[in-house]
Amino acid sequence: MVAACRAENRAALVGYLPVGYPDVPGSIAAMVALTQGTGGGGVDAVEIGMPYSDPMMDGLAIQHADTKAIQRGVRTHDVFSAVEAVAVAGATPLVMIYYNLVEHYGARGRRNDPAASVRAFARDLANAGGAGLITPDLTPDDAEFWTASSDEFGLDRVYLVAPSSTDERVARTTAACRGWVYSTSVMGVTGARAQTSDAAPRLVERVRAIAPDLPVGVGLGISNGAQAGEIGAFADLVIVGSALVKQLIAAEDAGTASLDGLRALVDDLASGVRASR
Repeated sequence: MVAACRAENRAALVGYLPVGYPDVPGSIAAMVALTQGTGGGGVDAVEIGMPYSDPMMDGLAIQHADTKAIQRGVRTHDVFSAVEAVAVAGATPLVMIYYNLVEHYGARGRRNDPAASVRAFARDLANAGGAGLITPDLTPDDAEFWTASSDEFGLDRVYLVAPSSTDERVARTTAACRGWVYSTSVMGVTGARAQTSDAAPRLVERVRAIAPDLPVGVGLGISNGAQAGEIGAFADLVIVGSALVKQLIAAEDAGTASLDGLRALVDDLASGVRASR
């Protein structure tokens, strides 16, 4: 995916939405809409969020959507239906998930075996057409089971680095990544912001000095095409989440299932990324 976008001399556009909001079918329809925009020029990859009751990275908009999804009965296995739909639509499906859910996958009614649970999750993700996992609460130091299972099933491991990460930590994290590394542009939780962070280009420069061959994605705070273009000028992937989720929240608050606002925002983001270089 990144290589194809590089061949077009642009960054890849990644859109995040949680499975289960406003409900499972509605969330899958929204993810497919991300791949299309209004005229077929949508995102290159969909970051499929798995709602979690105790998030550490998610801001208010995503927390709101996740809480509604959990209340409405979303289950971990629903993420694979979303993965399949995104793959069929022609975009790359990645799953953003808190690791506790992976370690306990399929454990209901039996004694949990974390190694078996992680392997089962990796197997089912690969079978559904998923590219890999973004794990915000997992560091490479504690990823023995995920490393083994992702190697077995050929899945990407996307870990996070932050402006506060030391060079030693960046080196250890990027060495453990496969696919790309997620560079958080701000210290804090997700959420659309009025302007992009000036820490983002400095962090990307540091990461590239340490791991020059690893693509770098930048997320947190991107809300429109102009900002996406700013990030796309120096990053390999531009990641947008809260601004997209807010479109679904606005539609539900208005009593409609329309995806027009979501599609229009995707058009704006895609135009910004494609004009950034």
